[in-house]
Amino acid sequence: MARIQVSIDINATPERVWEVVEPVERHVDWMADAVAIRFVGQQTRGLGTAFLCDTKVGPLRLTDRMEITEWEPAKVMGVRHVGIVTGTGKFTITPQGTTTRFEWIEDLIFPWWMGGPLAGIVGGQVVMRAIWRRNLRELKKIVEAR
Repeated sequence: MARIQVSIDINATPERVWEVVEPVERHVDWMADAVAIRFVGQQTRGLGTAFLCDTKVGPLRLTDRMEITEWEPAKVMGVRHVGIVTGTGKFTITPQGTTTRFEWIEDLIFPWWMGGPLAGIVGGQVVMRAIWRRNLRELKKIVEAR
């Protein structure tokens, strides 16, 4: 299992950060690796929301199936990955005085044919962490622009 963890401080309230993060379908606006998000069913918010995320990292493309497992407005959004790559992830939003800390943690298991644990080390710890840091800089830009 690979643990990937990144965070950023944003000059906004937790509620403002949540305004941008809460609409799951808009994650493609700030996630470079998310190409498209399609909901499975009518539910688009809250616990149990299921969706497919078309993901592209370099030449690798896959569809990640996810389900929302935690949902506390302006505090936390958690997901379970149930597709090719499995595991759990969480966004936490924490006030830090005049700023807000946004943290993204994922515990992922890559299938053997994608390199298994080695993919977790190289792909997760190096490649994905770099992409997600860029994603958080983009999120910060969007949140602070409004």
